[in-house]
Amino acid sequence: MSIVVENITKIYGEQKALHNVSFQIAKGEIVGFLGPNGAGKSTMMKILTTYLNATSGNAIVNEFDTIANARNVQKSVGYLAEHNPLYLDMHVREYLAFNANVYKVAKSRIDDVIEMTGLSPESHKKISELSKGYRQRVGLANALLHDPEVLILDEPTTGLDPNQLTEIRNLITSIAKEKTIFLSTHIMQEVEAICDRVIIIHKGEIVADTTLAKLKKDQQQVIEVEFDYRIEDVLLEQIPHVTTIVNTHDLVYELTFNTSKDMRPTVFDFAHDNGLKALQINPKNKNLESLFRELTAS
Repeated sequence: MSIVVENITKIYGEQKALHNVSFQIAKGEIVGFLGPNGAGKSTMMKILTTYLNATSGNAIVNEFDTIANARNVQKSVGYLAEHNPLYLDMHVREYLAFNANVYKVAKSRIDDVIEMTGLSPESHKKISELSKGYRQRVGLANALLHDPEVLILDEPTTGLDPNQLTEIRNLITSIAKEKTIFLSTHIMQEVEAICDRVIIIHKGEIVADTTLAKLKKDQQQVIEVEFDYRIEDVLLEQIPHVTTIVNTHDLVYELTFNTSKDMRPTVFDFAHDNGLKALQINPKNKNLESLFRELTAS
């Protein structure tokens, strides 16, 4: 296992940021770490990168204990913090050379990470002259300098415009071919596009841990339909395979079905047979965003 977390609790004063958190991440996995603001995501990542010590519990990264073998953990982990700390008055190559000295890696590695992260066109500039997207690339290049086995990325696409977001997402995907990646984000589409698995944390506790493949397989079929008249639930219950009926507003109903068969034609036929008009019928399958809202609503 690349990461093993066992019963981690972190307390700040009277505030419990993490409570008995446990999970494992296998080598080569790309895992999304989701949760509302203040859920404990950054705290967990700081523990895994040795910036913080847990109040209790154990964390193992690349078979090294984060407390007993902190130096070895640091050597084997690449970390991009939420607020990417850069020396803005340095040039890109100068900054990477400075950190190459810290890591004691060959200067040739600088050219490798510049090419890997697509920094070549901007590598002659001062970091202060770069766009937010390219500054994130510099942060990723720095995290990759020592060729770590594990990458821990805390909100790597925050504040990026749609084009920059796509570029960084593609970059992370290409890097992931050879690394284990633990990634926190607020962007559900990012997790669905990049990750193999998702862990959701809420109020310092794990509330979900599932693969994206299983999530998609277990998706319920939800159809939003608007009729021209209000209709009683007892009549809607006659539609085959319907499990849940919610009158969301006005004449709009959300119907949940326990079948993979497309039920839109059946709903249309139901309306016709009962003298109703279906003004709109929209598929609204439950996805990661729906699961996230359900689990973090309170």
